[in-house]
Amino acid sequence: MVIIMEKLFRKLKIEPKNLELYETAFLHTSYSNEHKNKRNYERLEFLGDAIVDLVVADYFYSNKNISEGEMTKLRASYVCENALAVYSDSLNLSEYVKVGVGEEHAGGKHRKTIIADIFEALMAAIYLDLGYATVRRTILNIVVPFIENPAINFFSDYKSALQEYVQTTQKSLVYELVNESGPSHDKVYTVAVKIGDIEYATGTASSKKEAEQEAAKNALNKLAV
Repeated sequence: MVIIMEKLFRKLKIEPKNLELYETAFLHTSYSNEHKNKRNYERLEFLGDAIVDLVVADYFYSNKNISEGEMTKLRASYVCENALAVYSDSLNLSEYVKVGVGEEHAGGKHRKTIIADIFEALMAAIYLDLGYATVRRTILNIVVPFIENPAINFFSDYKSALQEYVQTTQKSLVYELVNESGPSHDKVYTVAVKIGDIEYATGTASSKKEAEQEAAKNALNKLAV
């Protein structure tokens, strides 16, 4: 595994010290469960999510003279699941991930949710191993070319758009998780969005964030009628 990842390390221009961190970053829960291995990438993904958010937010704050609302929308666009999956694909991270037999047969190595999570887990591994300055440089080297390409638009931030609409009506906006199904490594979430006391729409996706976006999108479509 380490020998295989040497190509990735060269591409990222890093010299790892704690190789176990990087191995863990590519272990999906389905693989760990089959091999009775307690390690998987979930804790690293949790940390990586916050790190990527911080680096991208800092980039917009330092380089763009725009309002808080505009920065919020831009950050959401470049840290969403779609964007993370594209960054992962640009590094061919699916080449290194280990999934269980069933998950592999189902195409798990290329599943958007999994490869997006792997990107965040890898960034956390770099942070823990080599420090913030290195992970910041690494993230910016990957993400900034996408930010500077005006032809690339990962998605519209439906939650922010709905929030702006609701502010004009002075009503409350709440997202509630109404259903969660599937095995731990392949969850499906359904989220309802309420404006005031009225449930306007629901959204279903493989992550809570994307389910909220889908619910907001469906609510906006209903409001536009």
